[in-house]
Amino acid sequence: MNKVSLIQAQSYDLQELRLSLEELLEPLGGISAFVKKDDRVLLKPNLLTGSRPTKECTTRKEIVYCVAQMVQEVGGKPFLGDSPAFGSARGVAKANGYLPLCEELNLPIVEFNGKKYPIDNDNFKHLRLSKEAMEADVIINLPKVKSHMQLTVTMGVKNLFGCVPGKMKAWWHMEAGKDVNRFGEMLVETALAINPDLTIMDGIIGHEGNGPSGGEPRELGVLGASNNVFALDVSIADILNVSSEIVPTLRAQKNLGLLSDIKDIEFPLLKPQDLSIANWQLPSALMPIDFGLPRVLKSTFKHLYIKFIKETINN
Repeated sequence: MNKVSLIQAQSYDLQELRLSLEELLEPLGGISAFVKKDDRVLLKPNLLTGSRPTKECTTRKEIVYCVAQMVQEVGGKPFLGDSPAFGSARGVAKANGYLPLCEELNLPIVEFNGKKYPIDNDNFKHLRLSKEAMEADVIINLPKVKSHMQLTVTMGVKNLFGCVPGKMKAWWHMEAGKDVNRFGEMLVETALAINPDLTIMDGIIGHEGNGPSGGEPRELGVLGASNNVFALDVSIADILNVSSEIVPTLRAQKNLGLLSDIKDIEFPLLKPQDLSIANWQLPSALMPIDFGLPRVLKSTFKHLYIKFIKETINN
């Protein structure tokens, strides 16, 4: 039976949050069940953008701080990494107030732009995953609960798309975005390949409406965790009272024979109905997933230009 731990949590105060995270992880064996001494541990938050730092578009820095602290206490070596939609990981982290807490813990911030690993799937054989993610000993996925104008809701599976480096994400928006079901399947296959050891969902304050960045904050008071990202996504959708049939990633995992039924999940603490959210605001309209060729070319040119500048400076 797949296990999902759910609790109520109302505060990002570091002391209170630390206690909440310890309570959340206790039924899963605590952080020591996932991290051993000297493990290199990737913390993968949602670092979407730095343009709206007060609108809960990204995983809260306090979540990352507390989890990094817990990892260090059991002898692990955490580092923070992402490939944001806009800007660099360090730039987005800075705009969202991460740097003081990262510096306090000596937590490195890594850009996902190294060697690319092919995914072992014939349907998506051109998909590449970041070296920084694939060579980590442990991956802790730290998504934010948000509505999404292309995917209805973005949760743990979608957050792992950030492990696809830079311009590759834009190409896959164009290639798989012609078919929302194929795009959902690509995201699920990516999550399967990355296979995070632990996912902790930041739902204390979510982002509803025209997300992932154009909506508004919404207090939810929820933290969730599981070693099965698919089970956790099913559980969060149930809390939001969002049908899995309108979420492409949830449809895809069902079609692929992965966990899709709430009845197949064990809840050692609270159940989704205990945390049920009324009137969660979905996007006012759904946008095409396909970015279109002009945007992809612009993204590719920008990536190559930045790479050229960096190489010029280094030389």
